Amino acid sequence: MKQSASVLAHALFEGRLFYVAPGSCPSIMNFDREKRMTNKPAPTAVAIHDLIAGRWSPRAYSSKPVSREHLQSVLEAARWAPSSYNAQPWRFLVFDRSVDEVSFKQAFATLVPFNQGWNAPAPVLIAVTTHTLTNKGDVNRCAAYDAGAAAMSLVLQAHALGLAAHQMSGFDPNAFRTAFKLPSDVEVIAIISLGHYGDVEKLDPVLREREKSVRQRLPLADIAYGGGWKAAF
Repeated sequence: MKQSASVLAHALFEGRLFYVAPGSCPSIMNFDREKRMTNKPAPTAVAIHDLIAGRWSPRAYSSKPVSREHLQSVLEAARWAPSSYNAQPWRFLVFDRSVDEVSFKQAFATLVPFNQGWNAPAPVLIAVTTHTLTNKGDVNRCAAYDAGAAAMSLVLQAHALGLAAHQMSGFDPNAFRTAFKLPSDVEVIAIISLGHYGDVEKLDPVLREREKSVRQRLPLADIAYGGGWKAAF
């Protein structure tokens, strides 16, 4: 049976496809017994892969450690990301509170105060860095793009494992560079917090409301053009 994409959008819960009217709140946003919001599917205009629709950026974390197996899994996913000339310029600095609390606290201290607030229980921080020069010493203009692709692979794998991941630009890159003695040709782009879902009710009221709100994006017409700048797709 055909459905009009302009009328219905899809979302996924427990392997089943659901359709919701654009702009409405998906009834399948679910909370488990411990008030953890574990599912918040995107109300897409057309069906996309479940893994992509389901990935989101939560802020409610549990302090439960992330297993070494899961850490290796998300990093392995990042390792197999595509890159220009297969240069693989990305480098990830992993800060596991349960393994090395000192370095974790150093990385945590570089986050802006707002991000420190809701990340207090997070057990893992992962810094996304990239080599900005090629092996020949030339500027690699694709370095940040490639590192972003690797980071996306990482957070998609995290979602597939049932973990929460939130990518952040809110940190002090100079402080991070100094604290961890980054080489001059390495740029730190983002920090990802990683962990298990936590109790949404422990967030402050503003963040709690944001956590429960319907996800939104610009319409396709605003981001995709056909054959020319701002030409209708």
